[in-house]
Amino acid sequence: MQDTAAKLIGAGCATIALAGCGAGIGIVFGSLITAVARNPSLTKQLFSYSILGFALTEAIALFTLMVVFLILFAM
Repeated sequence: MQDTAAKLIGAGCATIALAGCGAGIGIVFGSLITAVARNPSLTKQLFSYSILGFALTEAIALFTLMVVFLILFAM
């Protein structure tokens, strides 16, 4: 019983990182909008940078989900 409770608490604590990833994605695209509003001629380059930032932030979220599922189902 205690092992199950510990797994659930650990998985819940690990999912806190998903909120940070959501905030990070919001910051990336909010900064893109601000940068394009300041200099519209760099839209293409700024968009490619923002997609890179989105992909890296989303990768952290996927790694977090992988850890959560490992905690729940592999241990």
